[in-house]
Amino acid sequence: MDNLIISNEHNGVLLISINRLDKKNALNNDMYIELCRLFTLANERDAIRCVLIQGDEKCFCAGNDLHDFIKCSESGDLAAFDLIKALAALEKPLVAAVAGPAVGIGTTLLLHCDMVYAADNTKFKLPFTQLGLCPEAGSSLLLPLRIGHNRAFELLILGKMFTAEQALDYGLINEICPTDELLATALTTALSIAKLPLDALLTGRKLIKAHSQALLPQVMANEAVQFKRLVNTQECKSILASFFK
Repeated sequence: MDNLIISNEHNGVLLISINRLDKKNALNNDMYIELCRLFTLANERDAIRCVLIQGDEKCFCAGNDLHDFIKCSESGDLAAFDLIKALAALEKPLVAAVAGPAVGIGTTLLLHCDMVYAADNTKFKLPFTQLGLCPEAGSSLLLPLRIGHNRAFELLILGKMFTAEQALDYGLINEICPTDELLATALTTALSIAKLPLDALLTGRKLIKAHSQALLPQVMANEAVQFKRLVNTQECKSILASFFK
């Protein structure tokens, strides 16, 4: 993995750091595989009571590594879909610390989080339609449930960039933090969650998510079918190829 994903356990918290800063933490297939492994580990280890995912104070995740994405889409080996399933299947609370760019999966994965802290320099964007693609990670269900159809259309279809202030107004994040306080604030919350009575913690979380979780598997399956179809259209291939000209 060349330390592109760094993880460690601390007082019941599995801390996951995306560490590909020279590429704005864009995710490649190997990184997706490692993230899947870690989310599965969180489910399996009783000692892990909360998961915290972060980049650094300047960058969270710029979405897919497009070069790697094109190569893997041609072979049909898109581990991103495995990550989406692992996110939906995660049984432990998930906290995110977000700064800088949060693009595509860098935003949609936040819809699976229980607490999200964003630095005041965060910029969110869901450019699926502009790339000739469609929503993924259950976002076609989870985002409208959070913010309504009209606003979800604006963000998912028009791909409007939005700020941390707007995300807070939409109810997509819990708190805006000064950049230099972001990671410490998120870790403090994750440690607090990890100290709660485990059975009550997991039961409460499951009840809160029950409504959306009942629909999520079919929604994600529908999205995957359309995403895989669209990524192989000539229009999408041309758009993606234009990024390398």
